[in-house]
Amino acid sequence: MATGKLPSKEAGVLRGHEGAVLAVRFNSDGNYCLSCGKDRSLRLWNPYKLLPIKSYSGHAREVRDVAVSKDNAKLSSCGGDRQLFYWDVSTGRIIRKFRGHDSEVNSVKFNEYGAAIVSGGYDKTVRAWDCRSHSIEPIQKIDTFADSVTSVVLTSTEIIAGSVDGTIRTFDIRVGREVVDTLGQSVTCISLSNDGNCLLAGCLDSNLRLLDRSSGELLQQYQGHTNKSYKMDSCLTNDDAHIVGGSEDGRIFFWDLVDPALVSSFKAHTSVITGISYHPKDSCMLTSSVDGTIRVWKS
Repeated sequence: MATGKLPSKEAGVLRGHEGAVLAVRFNSDGNYCLSCGKDRSLRLWNPYKLLPIKSYSGHAREVRDVAVSKDNAKLSSCGGDRQLFYWDVSTGRIIRKFRGHDSEVNSVKFNEYGAAIVSGGYDKTVRAWDCRSHSIEPIQKIDTFADSVTSVVLTSTEIIAGSVDGTIRTFDIRVGREVVDTLGQSVTCISLSNDGNCLLAGCLDSNLRLLDRSSGELLQQYQGHTNKSYKMDSCLTNDDAHIVGGSEDGRIFFWDLVDPALVSSFKAHTSVITGISYHPKDSCMLTSSVDGTIRVWKS
């Protein structure tokens, strides 16, 4: 199996966070990236020049996730203070603070138009918020989960969320229908394949599971990494040919999508890998870790 295109050469390290970095995300065109962490800050970087550009502060506790709007003009962040912040990227101004979650918020995403934010949290709910209105109250609340909601992804018509209760729930917002896929293991991360046909779920039994989106059928499982207690990112490469996931021992793993064999693994960090972000167009990858660093990888 050719691994030449997989990013495994370290191209640089981004340092600046004080303490664990909990997430890292490329912006929509891949020119910049955002990170957040235990130090209650968000940071904007140029990952190619290894330059910090801007720092955003306002959260009272750790920042657990950050999302960037498609036009790269707005940010949303969430964390331990139970709030969602809606930011202007260029000025660093907080446009709005959304309140409503009863506990820590784990995951945040923009819809494709940047008009709404969807979040999931420890209070077992998914909530949707209108960026255009002046209300700080959610416009929708989904509370069918039995445990903490760890990860949210959106399509143009659906909200998909994974939970510690061992389910992935898909809500069709046009018709109000809910479809439940039961995995039987706590789900900490979900991500869509680039063709939209598959859903990848990271679970706390050290397994990544690939599901068929239309049927819910379990297509494949990927093993070798350790994931017992942390929320860690996993995703598919741009061509949907490989699965990439982190490990609590600081290693990165690549598996072949179809034949679940391990293709490559390497030590990326000295501690737990929290975030993985793949460049939208080329084979550049970012990883973040409890060790306080963000690392840039190229093929």
